[in-house]
Amino acid sequence: MKTKLIGLFIILICAQWSFAQNSEMEQEIIQLSKEKWQLMADKDVDKLAELFHDDSRFIHMSGTWGKERELEIIKSGSIWYKQADVHDVVVKTFDNTAILWNRITLVAHVRGNDVSNEFTVTEVYQKQGNDWKLLDLTFSSVRDTHTIEH
Repeated sequence: MKTKLIGLFIILICAQWSFAQNSEMEQEIIQLSKEKWQLMADKDVDKLAELFHDDSRFIHMSGTWGKERELEIIKSGSIWYKQADVHDVVVKTFDNTAILWNRITLVAHVRGNDVSNEFTVTEVYQKQGNDWKLLDLTFSSVRDTHTIEH
């Protein structure tokens, strides 16, 4: 009986530790995503180049491309991500990979005009060494009533 209680205690401690780690990792990814939006607004392509994986992909309403083109678009201002208002965030982690979904209102300067669009954005990150790398950023156009299931 004593052995069973000790075993149950160990299982409970491990479960709490695992939940705390996931929660900590989820918060780290949420913060990283916020920083990414700010770096995009600031057109800080040097820091974005460090964050974006060399083989990362970016899916927009007008096309799909890789890291170098995304950085050039940001640097040139052909798309200026002026402000991303985040309304909701969900993060799921899978070992060293995290997927973040956020519902946003994006104010951007595109082709000479300021535009505002509602999106659900999917961001895929992978832990490589001590750093997270963005593997994918996908914009999905949605209605303003769209919700993300938690």
